[in-house]
Amino acid sequence: MVHDRSMVPTLLPGDRLLVDPHAYRERLPSVGDLVVLVDPEDPARWLVKRVAGVGLQAFWKTRTGLAPTIPSAAPSIPPPEAVETIVLADQAVYVTGDASGPARDSRQFGPVRLDSLVGRVYRCYAPIERRRNF
Repeated sequence: MVHDRSMVPTLLPGDRLLVDPHAYRERLPSVGDLVVLVDPEDPARWLVKRVAGVGLQAFWKTRTGLAPTIPSAAPSIPPPEAVETIVLADQAVYVTGDASGPARDSRQFGPVRLDSLVGRVYRCYAPIERRRNF
């Protein structure tokens, strides 16, 4: 069950979700996946976030998420809103909330380990008027 507004408008407080705990046994998460993960600051709590980056890549961190760097021999020019460069390690995932204001995500606690993912959200099953697949 969603308890906060960090994923608005995609998810609202009270939405109930189905999560596939086996989704990442054979593949890495994809950018854009909705995932449930163990909160790195409170292991008794789970968070729902969107995957913004997956390991062994470099990104520019912005106030709203990540912007990919352009791999080349020459240094690429950061976007105007770039704050810093983030290089994800192997088996690391960068997650963000859809509502950047109230979201507590990798912008605050940094990348998370792949093994901290509980699974991929694949359906909102309640309330009835919000039922849909992801």
